[in-house]
Amino acid sequence: QVQLVESGGGSVQAGGSLRLSCAASGYISNFYYMGWFRQAPGKEREGVACIYRASVKTWIADSAKNGFTISANNAKNTLYLEKNSLSPEDTAMYYCAAGGFGGNCRNMNTFDIWGQGTLVTVSS
Repeated sequence: QVQLVESGGGSVQAGGSLRLSCAASGYISNFYYMGWFRQAPGKEREGVACIYRASVKTWIADSAKNGFTISANNAKNTLYLEKNSLSPEDTAMYYCAAGGFGGNCRNMNTFDIWGQGTLVTVSS
């Protein structure tokens, strides 16, 4: 059974940087793409960025096209999310997720496995 565990969250001041990690364990080969989502207090969960594991093509959500970078180390089964110049609007719970055959990065409903999330709080 595949499990995803996020890490790297915490409290940071505005202008600071973010580097989140998502470690996947289990038989990850069935999952073709992995992504990051976030849910701010009182708001719906939204996609942030996604990567196709084989082609390494990435997708960044329009709403999040403000400096996020997604990358993956397939040898380590680890997904990363980075951003500089954080603002309080980036405060959210950040989730890692993985999806398999028939789905795609743009459709949140096609992600099959989710992590528990890691909280990022940006103070002004």
